[in-house]
Formats: sequence, C-alpha cells, structure tokens
Amino acid sequence: MNKVLVFDVWGDYAHFRRFYTTTSPLSFPIPPRTALCGLIGAIIGLEKEDNDYLNYFSTEITHIALKLLNPIKKTVIAENLIHTKNAKGPGMNLITERTQIRFEFLKDQKYRIYFHCPDENNMVYRKLKQNLTQHKMVYTPCLGLSENIANYNFVGEFEIDILPCKDDYISIDTVLPLQKTLEKEGIMFESEGEYFSIRMPIELNTERIVTKYGDIIFDRKGRPIKAKLIEAYRTIKYDDGRRENIVFIE
Repeated sequence: MNKVLVFDVWGDYAHFRRFYTTTSPLSFPIPPRTALCGLIGAIIGLEKEDNDYLNYFSTEITHIALKLLNPIKKTVIAENLIHTKNAKGPGMNLITERTQIRFEFLKDQKYRIYFHCPDENNMVYRKLKQNLTQHKMVYTPCLGLSENIANYNFVGEFEIDILPCKDDYISIDTVLPLQKTLEKEGIMFESEGEYFSIRMPIELNTERIVTKYGDIIFDRKGRPIKAKLIEAYRTIKYDDGRRENIVFIE
C-alpha cells in the first residue's frame, strides 16, 4: 500500500526525557520514534500497561517520519515533586515532603507526523485513519509527559511515490537518520542552517528495553536538509500540488 496518513500535533509544552539524566531531567530536542508510537497508541486506544502494544510498532511493519513545523525552543521550569512513598493516610493534603526539581521543557512545539504501513489491512493504520478523520481519541494525547496535553489536526491521506536515490543532493523535509546518508559528503551544510545531530532510541521491545538506536540530524528551525541518500525516499503530492520529500525513522 503506497499511502501515508499525515497529521499535525502541537502543544504549549513538551518533554521527552533523556533516560540517562537523573537529578535535572533534560529533554530530547525532538520526540523520539518511541514517543511518537505512544502518541499514536493513545489516539487509537492501545493500553500502555500492556507492553504487547509495542509489537504493533515494529520498524518492519510500521514506518514513521517527523517534520518540525515550529523552531525548537527550550525553557526550564522548577517543579515541586511530592514524596508519596511514605505518605500517611489517603489525603494528598497530608503529604508534607517535597523536592524541587528543574525540568527542561520544549516550548510551543508543532510537528507533522507521517504514518505508513505496507500492509493495507494493518489494524493500527485502519484505526488511526478512522480516529483522525473524526478527530477522536481514546486516551488524551500528550507530548512526553501526561500534563503536556496536545491537540492534533488531520491533514489527510495521500499517495506516496518511492523514488530511487541518485548521486545528487535531495532536499528532505523531515528529520533525517544519518545511517541513510552517504558517509562522506552525505549532508550539504548551508550557511543559514542550524544543524544538530543526536542519538535517540528508535525501537523498544515488550520489556521496554531499547533494541535499536539511531543518529538523527535536523535543522533547529525545521528547514529542509539537502543530502545524498543510500536508500530510496518517498515523495508526497498534496491536493494543491505541493510536494514533500520524506525519510522514515527506522
């Protein structure tokens, strides 16, 4: 099936915790693929407590791409965390111990998400299309933390063309996995670009252990990146004639 679901997601704040931080939680600058799977799972109603839902999002059966629609902005907010382990009684007002922690948040973020399944009978694809079309959600979508509530808008379902790579540079509109570019001269770094690269989790198993990592490159303001690719890329043609070149995070 050569179709892709396209929808935009946004929120006032986002936090995608870097799992290797402790006392001062830092956020990944963009949502990892694992967080996007959780967001889609919330929209269609997959239980987070049932880790088997992660099987639905294997990189072999579902493909996800991400585009930045707003520049990346960060802020730090101090939060008071309460000690519930030794709380006495059922009332929250009886909890007196608190610890103030400084959290790093992303501010005013907006993303475009592309979801593709080669299998036209894939359950996740069918449910996601149905809920996006009707603007329904089973669980409240959020950007990382439960308090970072998000909203979304369905852009549409579009045909995608799989195009072979050539030796010249291709303008890619989404964040780009570095392993899909040539090792030498794979990226054309332009003077106005603000490029960042970060290693992120790509896939979890049912025990929530990261089984795949990847290096992702992106422009802080969401501008396209020109690259020489070693794998085919996809191009989307919108109803108004615009096109976007995307590369899936796999």
